Amino acid sequence: MDNNMESMLEVYLFEANDLLEHLDEILINCEKANAFDTDSINEIFRIMHTIKGSSAMMQFNSLMTISHKAEDIFYYVRENGIDEKYNPELFDLMFRSSDFIKAEVSKVENNEPLTTDIGTFEQEINDFLKKISQNEPERTEVQSQVQVPAQTAVPSQSIPAEEFSKQVQASDVPVRTDPDYPYAVRVFFDEETEMENLRAVMLINAVRDIYQDIQYEPQDIETNPASADEIIKNGFLISFKDQQGMKSVLKIIENFVYTKNYTVLDKPDNAPKAESAEKTASAESEHSGQETPGAVHSAVKQNLINVNLSKLDNLMDLMGEIVITESMVTTVPSSQSGAEVDNNFNKASRQLRKLTDELQEIVMSIRMVPISGVFQKMNRIVRDMSKKLDKDVQLVMIGEDTEVDKTIIDNIGDPIMHLVRNGMDHGIETKEERAQTNKSPKGTITLSAQNTGGEILITVQDDGKGIDKQSVLQKAKKQGLLKKPEKEYSTREIYNFLLMPGFSTNDVVTEYSGRGVGMDVVKKNVEKVGGDVSLLSEVGKGTKILFKIPLTLAIVNGMKISVGDTVFTIPINNIRQSFKVDQSSIHYDTDMHEIIMVRNQYYPVLRLHKIFGIETEITDISSGIVILVETHEKAYCIFADTLLGEQQVVVKSLPLYLNQYNVKETGITGCAILGDGSISLILDILNLYNNN
Repeated sequence: MDNNMESMLEVYLFEANDLLEHLDEILINCEKANAFDTDSINEIFRIMHTIKGSSAMMQFNSLMTISHKAEDIFYYVRENGIDEKYNPELFDLMFRSSDFIKAEVSKVENNEPLTTDIGTFEQEINDFLKKISQNEPERTEVQSQVQVPAQTAVPSQSIPAEEFSKQVQASDVPVRTDPDYPYAVRVFFDEETEMENLRAVMLINAVRDIYQDIQYEPQDIETNPASADEIIKNGFLISFKDQQGMKSVLKIIENFVYTKNYTVLDKPDNAPKAESAEKTASAESEHSGQETPGAVHSAVKQNLINVNLSKLDNLMDLMGEIVITESMVTTVPSSQSGAEVDNNFNKASRQLRKLTDELQEIVMSIRMVPISGVFQKMNRIVRDMSKKLDKDVQLVMIGEDTEVDKTIIDNIGDPIMHLVRNGMDHGIETKEERAQTNKSPKGTITLSAQNTGGEILITVQDDGKGIDKQSVLQKAKKQGLLKKPEKEYSTREIYNFLLMPGFSTNDVVTEYSGRGVGMDVVKKNVEKVGGDVSLLSEVGKGTKILFKIPLTLAIVNGMKISVGDTVFTIPINNIRQSFKVDQSSIHYDTDMHEIIMVRNQYYPVLRLHKIFGIETEITDISSGIVILVETHEKAYCIFADTLLGEQQVVVKSLPLYLNQYNVKETGITGCAILGDGSISLILDILNLYNNN
């Protein structure tokens, strides 16, 4: 695939996925209200029209056909309305259409052949359209012949098919065909297309991908903007040497996103033969016996991102400033003395550093996207599972505007989906079970996101029956997972069994759970982006799973500290203050653990040299430095040799093979390469405390 085609495919996938997410959101809101409002009808029509057009341009026939049929339904609904008794059937039909299109888009992403046998589903949509329009057969017949652009105002009165054909008869416009190119097609674009000459260039390029030897009128579409007016008036004429060449591209013309209608001039004497788009497609298919290409394409994963234009404007302005400052740094006027050169160089260097910091902030902000895109997808899962499991459940979202690095967003979608499914399947009780409790009859799945400064906290919570610790412990014992006596296992350790591969508390395999696959995938995916997973539950009240994920994977502001010959980095956002103390400030709790009072509050003290077994001469509390650190759960003090200073560091993930040693649980979240080439270990403040 050439670069242009690959770029088009990337845009197609990005747009299609975005539109399908929006479609599900609209359908769910309408289903809750059990009605389609005018704005929703228009928006669904626009979505289907856009997917149809772009799929046709990419020659993805299955996608084009189903989206076209769905568009037909909402054209009818937009013009005539719909009896509310048909709403439940229409909701199900549109959700199934959305699922079909999603599955086909996924096949495109994974370089798999598209579905060819869609006749049954297509007929089902057609039958539904006939059902809701049974009192107006003429209108339905016309709609099947006319493709209406999303932005075009359509008169409410129906146009008889014979009258429509008269409007596009080729005899009404002059025919200028070279005798050597006797077969022709006259194309008319949508009324609000604009820049018709450029659209004609796009159509010619698409046609020539299939058949090269053509002529067209007007001939100056690439150089003369006025040719657009001629196309509006007379249409765009494409001529061919032979009939077979013309027929080979009719699908391309028919499916071109801006085509309103076209006329086939397929006789040497140029006798006009007006064809509707669908009639011509059928005739072409009968003659050729072949399908338009659409299943052969390269795998292209979606890697695009929406960016606020103001951010790009700031980025462009900043780059201009950097170019100017660079010239200040590299240019030394010959008239200046050594002292003046040093002074000007230092000033320019400081300015350059300031600008590069701003550049970094803008680039990082461009990578940040709202987590709402992931959260909104869960609406559909809750809706579908509520129906299949006959459970009354609502989805509540908190903090969905929280922005997270795009790479992280791409990796947490599946974990959140697994957890929502788990909560729906064996977290929330059945209607009968819930009726026997004092809970609300309607169960609740809550998704929340919070930016604490240095990390993102994401929770998936249900108000279901919770997890029985003893059941988990006995299942772990049965599977031979216990390494010590049962009574020595803490609540945290027991719940960690649920995150192990192959572990499941379900005795019965269902469509959604019981195979021992899911929670371990959750753990792996979250760890892949430098985060960790913790699980809390209370029998009868529900379960809460918490993700702690770094705000970004790229760069963090950190404070370097030394312990012996080892350098650690603490994220600045976790540091409250640092100070020197003497031995008299140290006290001991009932377990003889060191604690220290800061502002009338006692905090535990962790000595890094003891935790990591590092040899150092600084062991007396008065000789080193104490750093008060905090997370959303805990605050405590770290004892180290000395502070080395603040520095931005590029975060590098730990090698995967270290996962078998549970390095992250010891309090190491990653590493960074310093300016001198040495390595600094980045501390995970919460895990450091929880596991020591």
